[in-house]
Amino acid sequence: MNTLAKFELMEKIVRELVDLQHSQQAIIQKIGKIEVDNIELGDKKLDKDLPDMHQRVADNLDTIVSILAYFEDKTNTFGDKNNVEALKDQQTIDNAGQ
Repeated sequence: MNTLAKFELMEKIVRELVDLQHSQQAIIQKIGKIEVDNIELGDKKLDKDLPDMHQRVADNLDTIVSILAYFEDKTNTFGDKNNVEALKDQQTIDNAGQ
């Protein structure tokens, strides 16, 4: 895999991690809404299980945020170290000449 292709794959993974982060945030919000609705309903199974679900999803979100920060930094460092902008410019020039 050439440098530019590797960088583009790394950028794709960053975008997927951001999407995953947003999905986890949405799940936390939905669980929270169910918890609020259940205050009025008072279902014992929901009272018992929803807080645990909420915590597990929150823990997953913390892990995703950590991985995202690490991988964004790694991607940016890789891009800077390998002068990816110049490689993109050269690829544009090469493609225009074909």
